Amino acid sequence: MNNTSFTALMAVVIDKLPGIMQLSQRSCDTAKCVDFLAPLLLRLYLAPVFWMAGTKKFANFSDTAEWFGNAEWGLGLPAPYVLVFLVALFEIVGALFLLLGFATRPITLPLMIIMVVAAVSAHLQNGWLAIAAGSGIFATDRTIGAIERLERAKEILQVQGDYQWLTENGALVILNNGIEFAATYFVMLLALFFLGGGRFVSVDYWLARKYLPELTARA
Repeated sequence: MNNTSFTALMAVVIDKLPGIMQLSQRSCDTAKCVDFLAPLLLRLYLAPVFWMAGTKKFANFSDTAEWFGNAEWGLGLPAPYVLVFLVALFEIVGALFLLLGFATRPITLPLMIIMVVAAVSAHLQNGWLAIAAGSGIFATDRTIGAIERLERAKEILQVQGDYQWLTENGALVILNNGIEFAATYFVMLLALFFLGGGRFVSVDYWLARKYLPELTARA
């Protein structure tokens, strides 16, 4: 294609661009009737995550508090027993509220704070990746070294263990424990803070429809 043909093609594309954008906008707008699915799925994804996190902390309360408070092998946080209680409580209450779509926007605030504190205090020093990887833009000397050790572990298990049985339900990996999951949950919670619980399948929607009908009418 010579320069003249390319220029003519670009002129046609630029001329048609407003119409293409309008068509795209109208096509996307037709999906607004199911826009409640986005916040619903975010809530249903996050609810079990926080439920399991909170109930596990209460089930192992003393051990978790020791890890929170110990500066040598733990997080070195102040008032660890109080913090564990508050974090676990917010996680469990948050899970229930997210499941029901009740007070969705307010409950995301303490949960986002928990995610930030967890990311900074427990995960940041490990980098981004939750699972160690030997390549990619987020790979580090730490994760590359972990993969080298993983390969060695596989060799040992293949020789001395029932490797097929060990891996029949999933491949062996090394946990890197980076900020990936905490950051992902934070972004999902941030989206819910702005979106709210969504229409039709949240308590927030029906309460607002009953007590704040002018707001639901505008939405």
